[in-house]
Amino acid sequence: MIVAIVLALYCLFAATVLPKVLGRAAWADRAPRLAIAVWQAAGVSVVASALLSAFAVAVPASVVGHGLADLFEVCAALLGHEASPDSATTYAGLAVAGLLLLRVAWVGAAVLLRARRERRRHAEALSLLGRHDGDLGALVVDYDERLAYCLPGRKGHAVITTGTLRSLAPEQVAAVLAHEQAHLRGRHHLLLAAAEALARAFPRVPLFSRARLEVARLVELLADDVAARRHQRIHLATALVGLATGKVPSFALGAGGQTALTRVRRMLHPQAPLGRRERLAGRLAVAALLAGPAVLAAAPGVAAFLAHHCHSLLAG
Repeated sequence: MIVAIVLALYCLFAATVLPKVLGRAAWADRAPRLAIAVWQAAGVSVVASALLSAFAVAVPASVVGHGLADLFEVCAALLGHEASPDSATTYAGLAVAGLLLLRVAWVGAAVLLRARRERRRHAEALSLLGRHDGDLGALVVDYDERLAYCLPGRKGHAVITTGTLRSLAPEQVAAVLAHEQAHLRGRHHLLLAAAEALARAFPRVPLFSRARLEVARLVELLADDVAARRHQRIHLATALVGLATGKVPSFALGAGGQTALTRVRRMLHPQAPLGRRERLAGRLAVAALLAGPAVLAAAPGVAAFLAHHCHSLLAG
């Protein structure tokens, strides 16, 4: 029961305090890929802590320890009278864990299916209105508004309007399309879908609400960095200024948008990347967030297993 309480307290702490701590991390803009991993790990950590807390209530450490070597024995003990002197507590814990899993799975599937339907309808419209340009590697749409975005999915492709082609120089167009290709190759829409699913599944949890915004911002920074490896930063920055006011579909990823102007400053005044020690610290933080709840939940069961195993050896 102590482990369940500790996990529950950590869950509350991570859900309310971590978004404030991570939101003030100045290093995130210098390493957007690592920052995305930290936000994702924090979200997984909260969900895992909630699930493991419920399991810790349902399954006593002694049951886990005695049946660790044989899953069928655990199931038999859980269904029998050995599982807990209070079967109501056991079933309540399992019910909470099951509801949490069901909620995450249901909302996650709904987010993915809705986005897929919207992208499919948009792709059908683009097939009628646009034409593929092999030199650009993008679908060109005859439209005066300056837009450049990518339509992710199994057959994802970049989309650019004739208004953008008329207003931007060729090297700027190339930089913008490199940004969109970075989104497609990195499958950034899946990162956004995961953050969206958690925010929708638990709408009043500060961590998930903040993570959705931060991940959306960080994937744009990451795509900028990928594009800047092959194109001059000034070309991408100039293109972002021209695309800042464009509004792309909500299920697509566009080079412009509300963050464009702040990204222009980042392109023109790049900061030094994180050092080796800083990156190592970030990776260790990700590992701690992912493994911490599981290690804490498993510790009593492992201890009980070792005690039982050693006792059996000594008795033998």
